[in-house]
Amino acid sequence: MALTGRAGLLALIGVLVVGLLLPSWQGILLMLCVLLACVCVDLLLAGSVRRLTFSRGGANSVRTGELCAVQLTVQNPGRRVRGVLRDAWAPSAGVVADRVVVDVPAGGTRTFSFDLRPVRRGDRVADRVTVRSIGPLGIAARQGSHAVPWTVRALPPFHSRRHLPPLLERLRELDGRRASLIRGAGTEFDSLRTYVIGDDVRSIDWRASARSSDVVVRTWRPERDRQVTIVLDTARTSAGRVEGALGGLPRLDTSMDAALLLSALALHARDQVDFLAFSHKVRASVPRATLPVLVQAMAPLEAELVEFDARGVVAEVLRRAGRRSLVVLLTSLEPSIEHGLLPLLPSLAARHRLLIASVSDPAVHAMASGRGDLESVYAAAAAESTLAERRRLTALLARHGVDVVDALPDDLPRAVADRYLSLKAAGKL
Repeated sequence: MALTGRAGLLALIGVLVVGLLLPSWQGILLMLCVLLACVCVDLLLAGSVRRLTFSRGGANSVRTGELCAVQLTVQNPGRRVRGVLRDAWAPSAGVVADRVVVDVPAGGTRTFSFDLRPVRRGDRVADRVTVRSIGPLGIAARQGSHAVPWTVRALPPFHSRRHLPPLLERLRELDGRRASLIRGAGTEFDSLRTYVIGDDVRSIDWRASARSSDVVVRTWRPERDRQVTIVLDTARTSAGRVEGALGGLPRLDTSMDAALLLSALALHARDQVDFLAFSHKVRASVPRATLPVLVQAMAPLEAELVEFDARGVVAEVLRRAGRRSLVVLLTSLEPSIEHGLLPLLPSLAARHRLLIASVSDPAVHAMASGRGDLESVYAAAAAESTLAERRRLTALLARHGVDVVDALPDDLPRAVADRYLSLKAAGKL
């Protein structure tokens, strides 16, 4: 119950004036009686909040940071309800305006639209719908809340999709869809052409050359229908935030962006993409993934504060990947790799090609250049030590035949895609 509205204010002022004209105890008693009577009448005449029924419709998913609309329909089987309605959501749902003025006639229906702009990836859940029904005098109101469930899934924003057009252009060149001649490796025969200086002599077709006045070489298309297994580390190190052009994001979100760009490129190349999210157990698994299914699978994933189980993930990859594939592990270059993953590399490298992609912290690079005062020099020394350790781990992994991409958050997705195209052009998949 609440005192509200201009009518209620005028009524109170009138009662106060009359009460002041009477003796003190009589004035107080009169004011209380009139006020109580007005409140009771207003409550009796206000529309029932409990009898209202609600239903929802509209968007079920949206990319993080983009706008979507959810509709709320109110049905009123009782007398007229007028007042205020609040549709409560979690703050991360980014509701633009959660309160509307409501006026639903007896037996009528009204539909209201609420705009959401989620600021965090994951499932954003509606809380309660609260309605305050004001009486005709505007003095008092009934208020009640209803649970009206609805979930909007905020999908990964996929900022790196802006890199896709030039990458697809490079892929078309590798695939022989353009007239440009590429001396790419592969096993699928494409065509014959005249030898030019720099061609691999092993590609010379001697029989065709014998029938021609020129030396002729074979050209090859890059291999197709390769298997790309993307493994996303969702353990504790993926929770760390790194600064980038889009603000401070967890390493996990940057790794997801790289995984989406690589998946889109590999699917355009007609390669098979398998996805696995892992911490100390399997968090998500998408065999033969398509981009929409992959985005849905990634959306609810959050980092777990547990250690990454390298032995478990290697066993899972070996169990799932039946043929030779490119295994892309999106993780962090930590010293624990030397004791956890490194001893397991022989069994993995014997069957698959491994690419490790890691997000490098821009703050560490900025710290390494500091020379202003004594504190900055000590910070720079610590940063240089960290960078040197990452370079040592990169060289150590390279000696075991592992490709490593260690890049800043804004550069990682493009760098991983470029490495994939390089491996494809060299016929190493």
